[in-house]
Amino acid sequence: MAVSSSSSFEIKADPGRVMAGIAAVDRLPEWSGPHKTVVVESTHPDGRPHRVRMTVSIIGLHDEQVVDYYWNGDESMSWTLVESHQQHQQDGTYTLTATESGTRVDFTLTIDPKIPLPGFMVKKAQKMAMETAERGLTKFVEQQL
Repeated sequence: MAVSSSSSFEIKADPGRVMAGIAAVDRLPEWSGPHKTVVVESTHPDGRPHRVRMTVSIIGLHDEQVVDYYWNGDESMSWTLVESHQQHQQDGTYTLTATESGTRVDFTLTIDPKIPLPGFMVKKAQKMAMETAERGLTKFVEQQL
């Protein structure tokens, strides 16, 4: 059963800088604890990642995933799961909106595990992913880029 969630948060940086942080997919392990390794297998003509292979570990579940990334300038990006041992589906989107003090980030994530998991475990994993996106990405963009 697919489960979706969303969150909004603010980063004190302009949308271009925030998108640069998101586009630095190969650096995901620096700010996202569940991401153990990331390999960009192909890029779009503008150099941004297209197909990415990664190993992920969250709530004791380990997975190798292949995802395809899609970019809409500095306004939004999305990804969709291509291969996974643990999930039928994973779709995510970051949408960026300039604000007076930086950028509002709207993040959505839908996951559908292959193995039957208790609902509380799925929600816990999703909550961890949402918190990682907010805290990790914010710190990465504001302090490291």
